[in-house]
Amino acid sequence: MAERHVPLKDIRNIGIIAHIDAGKTTTTEGILYRTGLSHKIGLVHEGATTTDWMEQERERGITITSAAVTTFWRNHKINLIDTPGHIDFTAEVERSLRVLDGAVVVFDGKMGVEAQTETVWRQANKYSVPRICFINKINQIGGDFYKSLDSIHHRLSKNALPIHLPIGFEKEINGVIDLVDMTAYTYSDFTDHALVKGEIPADMLEKAKNARRLLVEAAVEADDVLFERFLEKGEDSISVDELRVALRQRVLAGDFYLVTGGDGRGVIVEKVLDLVVDYLPSPLDVDAIWGHDPKTGAEVERKPDESEPMAGLAFKIATDPFVGRLIFVRVYSGKMTAGSYVLNTTTGNKERIGRIVRMHADKREDIEAISAGDIAAVVGLKDTFTGATLTDVSHPITLEAISFPEPPVSIAVEPKTKSDQEKMGIALQRLAEEDPTFRVHTDHETGQTIMSGMGELHLDILIDRMRREFKVEANIGEPQVAFRESIKGTSDVQGKHIKQSGGRGQYGDVWVKFEANETGKGFEFIDAIKGGSVPQEYRKPVEAGIRETLEGGVIAGYPVVDVKATLYDGSYHDVDSSELAFKLAGSLAARDGIKQAKPVLLEPIMRVEVTTPEDFMGDVIGDLNSRRGRIDAMEDLSGNAKLIKAFVPLSNMFGYTSDLRSMSQGRAASTMELAQYEEVPPNVSQEIIEKRSSK
Repeated sequence: MAERHVPLKDIRNIGIIAHIDAGKTTTTEGILYRTGLSHKIGLVHEGATTTDWMEQERERGITITSAAVTTFWRNHKINLIDTPGHIDFTAEVERSLRVLDGAVVVFDGKMGVEAQTETVWRQANKYSVPRICFINKINQIGGDFYKSLDSIHHRLSKNALPIHLPIGFEKEINGVIDLVDMTAYTYSDFTDHALVKGEIPADMLEKAKNARRLLVEAAVEADDVLFERFLEKGEDSISVDELRVALRQRVLAGDFYLVTGGDGRGVIVEKVLDLVVDYLPSPLDVDAIWGHDPKTGAEVERKPDESEPMAGLAFKIATDPFVGRLIFVRVYSGKMTAGSYVLNTTTGNKERIGRIVRMHADKREDIEAISAGDIAAVVGLKDTFTGATLTDVSHPITLEAISFPEPPVSIAVEPKTKSDQEKMGIALQRLAEEDPTFRVHTDHETGQTIMSGMGELHLDILIDRMRREFKVEANIGEPQVAFRESIKGTSDVQGKHIKQSGGRGQYGDVWVKFEANETGKGFEFIDAIKGGSVPQEYRKPVEAGIRETLEGGVIAGYPVVDVKATLYDGSYHDVDSSELAFKLAGSLAARDGIKQAKPVLLEPIMRVEVTTPEDFMGDVIGDLNSRRGRIDAMEDLSGNAKLIKAFVPLSNMFGYTSDLRSMSQGRAASTMELAQYEEVPPNVSQEIIEKRSSK
């Protein structure tokens, strides 16, 4: 099947982002139905949606992995990614926003802005992604477009203005007023196949005029000529086409947002598609991408143009049961062709592109090439992982990789039978390749295999996938917390390794100063040797010895972070000194130095947000306090709901979701994400160290 050629200006790479349960997947279903890609709207609660194709997604009714679909609207190609809303899968949103040009933020019209909405909004700000807002479910009982708009103004941005006003309220909603062309678009049933153009209802005319005036005032700020004409001659002097162009400029600047609302399953989704096409950026509207020449380190620019050398970013790995390993790639410049060779500048290896497929969730369509500005999946790359740059072999460039948070929750996992053992190794490797927030390592002290992830649900899903996709049965140990060690003081220590026992001996002698580094800076090694008290060739081994010791922990076996080590003196022996001797000297210095520099244990502190009816607020706060939580803020939400923001140690948050459900009759909900690492109180620290040493 030949692919339809679409000019760059008519391509839209967009993501659907929101809090869990706001209706992202249903809105995506509505889009696929309205654009003719699917013949009916799949319902999340029936497990019948296109983009939630994994068994775990269908059973739980949530999105776990971001799914890519390509569809067409008004001769524009739309590459659309439906992202997860649950905080445990926030990396899926992160990597999608890194390669997308625009986003549709979906809000639950009954709840307004929720905890995870703020997180995805922050992520979109980080990557400067222009977005439009869709307030969903306003046709349901409790749905309110204007209250939700207020919550956007209060919690996200004052620069969010309606471009459409809903006609009707709750169940009576039957269309929108388009404030640009001042026309009503109505339907008698939300499944209608056409919106009927008509006059604005008389009782809404004044409201629509006022809202349009605000919209025009905001739009003309983008253009000095329009602004002056508006001041001199008023709103009527601005034509509809000029207004559209000015609004698009404002949206593309990334700090102004158009708002619409309706039912994500309904015909009104066509108005959302119109907004995507009219106001969100094409690849041409996005700045040229910058990277580095891997050989010289010089900055290199790539424009979104087919004639430029090829450069693309692998942003997602998926295992497909039919074609094997799929690598999702956003091509920024040039053209990637099936059968050609590319250079992976992250690994330095050349790889051959096997097939290129256009993805429709879990269905595939073979295509010959991906051009600048487009997104597709590649088959046949063995050594490419998330964040890798793929480039033209003779014009290499390294693009900025995607950064992911360290996973804070760990569990021990062991195969149930001997036959599961080998399969488990393969399964864990595959899952780790797909998911950059999933880590696996072996604890050298206990011999256990440790899986680390973003939360209990994240790890639960991974275990479930191991069982179903890789047929591995495993026993699961208690969740563990990724503690860290650090220091508060300073120390000056000597690390001396001498061994004389016949033949050539070993001699390494160093003096090292240890002090606390800035939070988040990690380990820093400073070579301050004056003269030749420690020869140049032995200084790197000293650093390696210190680094190795810090990684294995000193007081409780957890990695030591945020430490600065300054090597300033030492001595050597002409015959007996060696790299190994100085590495061991560095290791001894680290062990003693950390112990003498007021060592402390650090624990992950989670940012917890709880939405609860007012009746249960006292119980929720009391429970958070009992978990060593600090209440940070409380806010009123619509209805009698309250939002509680708190910081709580992760070690006290296991099983919290089910505890919260039981104390609130299932009516409260929470989200949790890693905020920072903080010092553990001395009494708790002592318990942890004793427990660790008894193992």
